[in-house]
Amino acid sequence: MSSPSPAPSSPSHAPSSSAPSAPSRDRVVAALRAAGCVFAEDEAELILSAARTPEELAALVDRRVTGLPLELVLGWAEFRGLRIAVEPGVFVPRRRTEFLVAQALAHAPGAGLVVDLCCGSGAVGAALAAGLGRPELHAADVDPSAVRCARGNLAAAGGRVHTGDLFDALPRTLRGRVDILAANVPYVPTDEVALLPAEARDHEPLVALDGGTDGLDVLRRVAAEAPGWLAPGGCVLVETSERQAPAALDAFARSGLTARLAVSEELYAHVVIGVRR
Repeated sequence: MSSPSPAPSSPSHAPSSSAPSAPSRDRVVAALRAAGCVFAEDEAELILSAARTPEELAALVDRRVTGLPLELVLGWAEFRGLRIAVEPGVFVPRRRTEFLVAQALAHAPGAGLVVDLCCGSGAVGAALAAGLGRPELHAADVDPSAVRCARGNLAAAGGRVHTGDLFDALPRTLRGRVDILAANVPYVPTDEVALLPAEARDHEPLVALDGGTDGLDVLRRVAAEAPGWLAPGGCVLVETSERQAPAALDAFARSGLTARLAVSEELYAHVVIGVRR
């Protein structure tokens, strides 16, 4: 192969002048660290692997540096080993919610009918389906953006996703038959929403965060109606905070459920479990 010809002397015709070079790994890490990303090295690896061109890499880094959650930058979040697609305006699944899934599978390892209420991206439903094989799976959310996202994530599991307010969204034929009812309800007290990290406060839907005056408005509604939907021995699981747990347990007990609290110190997760007697 012949040697390349010398570049023309005129700078206006230099072939490389308009071609952007990809930021190096070190530069990406430095930019993320300067923006306050605690796990800058790990995030850099994910962003570098996601970018297909130097231009895309620069854009992804810029989005992360300006405060967009990493999961929305990448377009997916990892949840119990699954890659869950997420999009702007949809609640990003938290690692602590994996504990809710683990508790559900431990209580009903042979569940045949599962409902993921307040499903958001559908991460909980997808993880339950993966752990159970292929149960009959239904999910519901009041937010159309979440419903659209969940339909994509639950399609492979044969999940059916419904739009509406809590149980109003579900087919009546499910009443009295549900083995696992997972409800990742909003539980942040209204006055504390402003105190959330900017990534949640600025980029996630308020309906997925605000649980009312004491944070338990939606939880109480779920507790009140759950017994009519559960099969005998079926369980309803709701994530809450340590401070709210006693009131949440009381709400479950008042609805006639046998209630207990499961806690993961490692994940700082508190899950209230109610079983239909």
